[in-house]
Amino acid sequence: MRAVVRRSGKLICDEIADLEPGPGQTLVRTLACGICGSDLHALHHLDHMVDMTRRAGGGDRLNPAQDIVFGHEFCAEILDHGPGGGRFKPGARVVSIPVNISAAGFEAVGYSNTYPGGYAERMILTEAMLLEVPNGLATPLAAMTEPMAVGAHAVAEAAVEPGSVCLVIGCGPVGLAIIAALKLKGHGPVIAADFSAARRRMAEKLGADLVVNPADGSPHDRWSDFGVPNTLAGHSIARMTGQLKGKSVVFECVGAPGVLQACIEGCPPGSQILVAGVCMEADKIEPSLAINKQLDMKFVLGYTPEEFAATLSDIAEGRLDVAPLITGTVGLDGVADAFVALGDPEMHVKIMVDPTLA
Repeated sequence: MRAVVRRSGKLICDEIADLEPGPGQTLVRTLACGICGSDLHALHHLDHMVDMTRRAGGGDRLNPAQDIVFGHEFCAEILDHGPGGGRFKPGARVVSIPVNISAAGFEAVGYSNTYPGGYAERMILTEAMLLEVPNGLATPLAAMTEPMAVGAHAVAEAAVEPGSVCLVIGCGPVGLAIIAALKLKGHGPVIAADFSAARRRMAEKLGADLVVNPADGSPHDRWSDFGVPNTLAGHSIARMTGQLKGKSVVFECVGAPGVLQACIEGCPPGSQILVAGVCMEADKIEPSLAINKQLDMKFVLGYTPEEFAATLSDIAEGRLDVAPLITGTVGLDGVADAFVALGDPEMHVKIMVDPTLA
């Protein structure tokens, strides 16, 4: 079958071995798969990502020197099942948390030397992990379940209270998913900050109450627009007089050195900084500044099975409009060029890979 293979730091469209589902597994045809920012990074820095995972206790089964087929944001069609399976009929469309469970343990679909991801014509998935696409939901929209679940998880983990003002730093796919999740839950006001005009427009489309270009001034200067005291003295007076609103929350969605320190410096006292951006380099912060401001700091990744299923339902029921986020579609032959195009924030948010395209 055809697939886009990461080989020696390059993406190559090639033929790979056909797949055979084992016990509890399902063979599927990939219909759509989103290109994730983590894949863009992994193309050239997979060794570092694997090392970070190993140091965090996540094991080291992935060998970056061997072939890998990326793609973990997918919608697929049931083709066949292994021994003991058959819960879904051939032709059913499904989505899944991109994890395969076997006798050997857990392995990530799309970050595995064993299980190709969605940049391939077919995949092997664990039947118990599959969710059927409901309500005739369009295939590309169903494939948005995985990235939008990331935003749902970040919001669920945040200390957002009634009256909280939220600032989202970085309006790439993760930041936009967080904005959508905040508005879906009725939270706000939401300030969104990004240097890209296209991303700021998308943030507005998803419901951001105020968008800021950091080139024109720090987004932290806008807390006062919503009555949030941004000094220790102002915070103390507001607390003593009962005028303090809910905890302010900063969602850091950039993942670049220096951004976390800028959040610590700029956010109001008593805030929470929720870190969803994945900085792959060593960074420097000043803990004493965070201590003086009595800040909370929390790091998040992924989502729970319940959040994944709820996100699929929210998209299918029309509560979460993800269609504007899909800005392009390519076949397997166009994946390498799509990786380049995604480096320009003015061009795209989410490009879908459709392996059925010629």
